[in-house]
Amino acid sequence: MTIEEAARKGGNTTKERYGPDFYSRIGRKGGQRVAKERGPEFYSEIGRKGGEARVAQSRRLEREPAEEEKTEENAEE
Repeated sequence: MTIEEAARKGGNTTKERYGPDFYSRIGRKGGQRVAKERGPEFYSEIGRKGGEARVAQSRRLEREPAEEEKTEENAEE
């Protein structure tokens, strides 16, 4: 049994035992704990980092088609 299979089996067992809402409750509880320990600045920081990463990815994707066209044109010559 792989680690993934064991994790899936454990997750399904937990879901059967406690119900699917269990994951929402523990996620909310964990989020409240993080907010209490790290404060709202933490969420601002990770949000900003995520936004920066997303913008960088969008810019890379915008450039890719243009670079591919140049490569194809050079290959035809």
